[in-house]
Amino acid sequence: MSETLDRIKVLVAGGEVKVSDHGYDELAADDLLAEDVFAGLAAAEVVEDYPTYPKGPCVLTLQRDTMGNPIHVLWGIPGEYEGPAVLVTAYRPDPSKWSVDFKSRKQ
Repeated sequence: MSETLDRIKVLVAGGEVKVSDHGYDELAADDLLAEDVFAGLAAAEVVEDYPTYPKGPCVLTLQRDTMGNPIHVLWGIPGEYEGPAVLVTAYRPDPSKWSVDFKSRKQ
């Protein structure tokens, strides 16, 4: 498990969450609702973890939309702060770029 993901789950459960401008754009482009992404966080799986990212810890997760389709969500926590959790971006992964389970990038 990821310490970053654990912290993000706590922050989102406590209502300490925001969506970046880029995140809103990407949600709209892929017909995703922020509320659905927040709700799917409980079952999120870590795809890539960046605990020492210079702008603050972040984690790419595999989640599911309300129809069970895969989505990738990049969550972050601003550097030197305890919160909020930030939904940086969310998108429907391109099957030509990801493994069948959407958990690893194709070479």
